[in-house]
Amino acid sequence: MLIRSHDRGRSDEQWKSFIERQGFGHLAVNADPFPVVVPTQFVRAGDEILLHLAASNPIFAALATSPQAVLSVAGDWAYIPGQWKAIDDEDPSLGIPTTYYAAVQICGKVSVVDTESGIAEVLRSQLANVQPEGGLVDPAEHAPKFAAIRGLRLSIDDVRSKFKYGGNADEPHRAAVAERLRARGAPGDVAAAAHIETRSERD
Repeated sequence: MLIRSHDRGRSDEQWKSFIERQGFGHLAVNADPFPVVVPTQFVRAGDEILLHLAASNPIFAALATSPQAVLSVAGDWAYIPGQWKAIDDEDPSLGIPTTYYAAVQICGKVSVVDTESGIAEVLRSQLANVQPEGGLVDPAEHAPKFAAIRGLRLSIDDVRSKFKYGGNADEPHRAAVAERLRARGAPGDVAAAAHIETRSERD
């Protein structure tokens, strides 16, 4: 993806916090004639991304040929009307609309996990993330059903992060957009406003 200098992620903590809050993305692997793209829940564990899929998923045939994959995570998006970018005596009709969003792409090698102990470990990590209150038996109790799934470990070898939230505008213009986002309150607006305000605090 194109990442301009003013949209580039500013720290590891920024992209890590974003993907952990999203928790859902698309895993893509090269295949013939088209890449295989799988929507999936995931969890980050140190320098790896962990997830599990049905053993019949076509991604496993693709991985057997090309173990390199990309996990794409995008979210916190909001449409910005052109008029919102005008402040003071600027002509609102001259404003240029855009969409603000965050996107992170994690590239690395996938290791397929097909042992009972390995699958149980992946499932424990995922459950600890999505259901930390517990209340379920250990995943190993379901070992007889593990033949239907496989675990995956994606090494985090390269990260491309983009936070497109008006980094090319000055603080007063960003503040005006953030205020209007909070007032509109549509899905994604509050998160987008928070990204704008965080950027302004760091400038």
